[in-house]
Amino acid sequence: MTPVGLFELVLALLAAALALSALASRTGLPPAAALVVGGMALALVPGLPDFHLDPDLILVLFLPPLLMESAYFTVWRDLRAEMVPVLALAIGAVAFTTACVGIAAHLVVPGLPLAACFTLGAIVSPPDAVAAKAVLQRLKLPRRLVTILEGESLVNDASGLVLYRFSVAAAMTGSFSAPEALGQFAWLAGGGIAIGLAGGFMIVQLLRRVHDADLAVALSLIFSWAIYIGAERLGASGVLAVVAAGILFGLLQHTALEARVRLRADAVWGIVVYGLEALVFVLIGLALRGVLERQTAALLATAVPLMLVSIAVVVVSRLLWVFGFAESMRAVLKRFRRDRTPSSLLPSLMVGWAGMRGVVTLAVALALPDAFPGRDQLLLAAFAVILFTVLVQGSTFGPLIRWLGIDGFADPEGTQMNEAAARVRVNQATLAFVETLSEAGEPLHPRLIEEYRLRTEATTRLRDDPLASTERRQAHFSAALAATAAGRTELNRLHREGHIHESVLSVIEQEFDLEELRLRRLGKLAGGAPTH
Repeated sequence: MTPVGLFELVLALLAAALALSALASRTGLPPAAALVVGGMALALVPGLPDFHLDPDLILVLFLPPLLMESAYFTVWRDLRAEMVPVLALAIGAVAFTTACVGIAAHLVVPGLPLAACFTLGAIVSPPDAVAAKAVLQRLKLPRRLVTILEGESLVNDASGLVLYRFSVAAAMTGSFSAPEALGQFAWLAGGGIAIGLAGGFMIVQLLRRVHDADLAVALSLIFSWAIYIGAERLGASGVLAVVAAGILFGLLQHTALEARVRLRADAVWGIVVYGLEALVFVLIGLALRGVLERQTAALLATAVPLMLVSIAVVVVSRLLWVFGFAESMRAVLKRFRRDRTPSSLLPSLMVGWAGMRGVVTLAVALALPDAFPGRDQLLLAAFAVILFTVLVQGSTFGPLIRWLGIDGFADPEGTQMNEAAARVRVNQATLAFVETLSEAGEPLHPRLIEEYRLRTEATTRLRDDPLASTERRQAHFSAALAATAAGRTELNRLHREGHIHESVLSVIEQEFDLEELRLRRLGKLAGGAPTH
């Protein structure tokens, strides 16, 4: 295939991925499931050019920005509070699943070396951050549950990849060293985190000095790949390096970035992540084509039982670990115990069922050496696990939550003030500052003082009696939105008739956009203006 043909194929795949994502949004299907099925359908289209995926390219192209975006929005305070169950899943559950799958695979296919069977376990053991985010982002779950699931998927690749590397080495050379494995894991994890924190601090200091929004956003994108590649070149975990940098970046962005940089970054990163997530799941489906073409009846006779056993053991071993094999899971059960909870085991059932595999499992499976024992059988088993966890677990996760009633669970009331109380405090502080800008008791900015006094009074009323005067608030925000729409109409007319330049239109249009977002947000808070 020529370079131009390859580019055209990538564009066609991206267009197909976006169309499938839009279809999933309209039909209510989980996006990841629809995209994987669509990729499988494309793989069976006759005449489609061969599309061979380089596993190293998959990891370096897709993982850094997707992990950076997930880590950036991770609340470090929440993650730190749930670190025990997160590490129990990210390390303990991965090791337990690897052992269970390895033993079961060797029993089903005795001809496969034990090291090769454990390699399969290492491939399918870590749930995937991209797949988890694709499923969880549209569901209403308790904050702690989301923190545990997303936190696990962000940090479990280090343990999975260490097990994978040593299993492959043992299968190819016939030797294994536990001390060497532990030492490598320590460097992968510790070195990756250290490199990520150092790189994250450097990029934050750089962005403090960059006032061009486009340049700042471009630097943030490049940084996600740079930190991953740098850590991998040093033999550390690029995944953990990106996660550590993303969490640090998210912590410091409130003071390090200007407001317009944050707005621009949210828009650009949203588009990039949306496109990459859509494309990666289509590629997972497409990758199945090459594997199927190499299968024979004899191989399928052993591959099918291996696929079924791998799926069953992956699902059951995770549920067993969550429910009873680790002390840390008991802490999870205690943390999630609520007066409204019909059974204290329901949140753990959700943790156990939310084990979607995705891009990392695909990439490491494809990276197996050509001479690896039972390579095609292991590839089929890995694909089967990906398809089952994404299609079945991902598709049933939302209905299961609604059926069990877990979507009604509320997070416990803490010492932090809610949004209404915070608005009162912010407006009080703003009003107090404006009132200090006076000379000899005469206000220098009477209209500004009056504006913030009205805001303080309004938010105080809303905090004290949120159900009062709903109709009046609805009328207020509806009128404000209508006024904004009238101004936008006049602005467009002036531009259409040539009275203002494009640059003037852009500046004022952005102000209208921000004002509309603010009004819709306040209207939603007050139970007034529509949000769409």
